[in-house]
Amino acid sequence: VQLVESGGGLVQPGGSLRLSCAASGFTFSNYAMTWVRQAPGKGPEWVSGIIQDGAWTKVGDSVKGRFIISRDNAKNTLYLQMNSLRPEDTALYYCARVVGMGWPNDYWGQGTQVTVSS
Repeated sequence: VQLVESGGGLVQPGGSLRLSCAASGFTFSNYAMTWVRQAPGKGPEWVSGIIQDGAWTKVGDSVKGRFIISRDNAKNTLYLQMNSLRPEDTALYYCARVVGMGWPNDYWGQGTQVTVSS
């Protein structure tokens, strides 16, 4: 199993970024997926999740109305569109494979850094 995130960077408050997560080594379309972030000095925070066919998604309260999760099963890729970014969104963002109810994860990528600053 391999998950490789990309798309992070430095962005000004109010800006947008689109993260990608390329999956390989397993049947991507068989698994729900999540995005999790970790800010410096803080614990992991669940950001968003999407079921296998992409028909249902959920986002955390802190990003609701600003972040959109999606997936392309033909490309084995997970996305996170982040809009109206705030300094408090600064974190290392990971994609992770889901293995059951309640969004538990068994594999994570190496993460991509998002920094929101003027």
